Amino acid sequence: MSVHSFHLAEVPRHVGARALLGPAPGVAGLDHAECLSLMRLGAPTVSPDRLQLSRLAVFAQWRDEDALDAFLDRDPLGRRLAGGWHVRLEFLRRWSTLEALPGLPVRAGAWDQDEPVVAVTLARMRLPEVPRFLRHGKPVERLVRDHPGTTLALAAARPPRTISTFSVWRSVQEMEDMVHGRSRVAAPARHASAMAERERRDFHHEFATYRFRPLAEHGEWQGRRGIVPGR
Repeated sequence: MSVHSFHLAEVPRHVGARALLGPAPGVAGLDHAECLSLMRLGAPTVSPDRLQLSRLAVFAQWRDEDALDAFLDRDPLGRRLAGGWHVRLEFLRRWSTLEALPGLPVRAGAWDQDEPVVAVTLARMRLPEVPRFLRHGKPVERLVRDHPGTTLALAAARPPRTISTFSVWRSVQEMEDMVHGRSRVAAPARHASAMAERERRDFHHEFATYRFRPLAEHGEWQGRRGIVPGR
């Protein structure tokens, strides 16, 4: 059974830049990987925080956990990632699809509204739409970053057109309330408004949102452990 993983690691800038090209070809059991540099949610458009080559994020789909373990133990990039933090994920749901991940069903399981959940988005931008995307997307970045239901929220990018977000939520209910504008926070409709604008005129060539059940986390990120809430 396939498994997904999301990794965060501090690396030298030259390693981060090289990693944007992806893992070396022929990694056994790797279906697909997205290697990206972190961005700080809500950061100014022109800012060093907008693309952090020394902070690497990798989202990957594996044939099984043995393949993931072998990669972390033996591959040069994998050993870098093994020194950081990662969470192993069970796929539950997708909205839309990416050409790079064609085999995932729309829904693969059931969940409780009060259980922790991980959300990942991946998109390939239409470059002329970037200014419009930033105008509508930054309020959503701040909404997710500051939401009391998240234990970790971040964004990442691979120039020139791939962007991603990753968030860990205390519960499915809190995530769904945010999506539909029902959260008890300031300006709760920011996400819903941005999605309506995307429906009006798409920002992306491709866009998909994935929902996962966190299975196990390993390591630490910026001194933090236990990022995934317990039930």
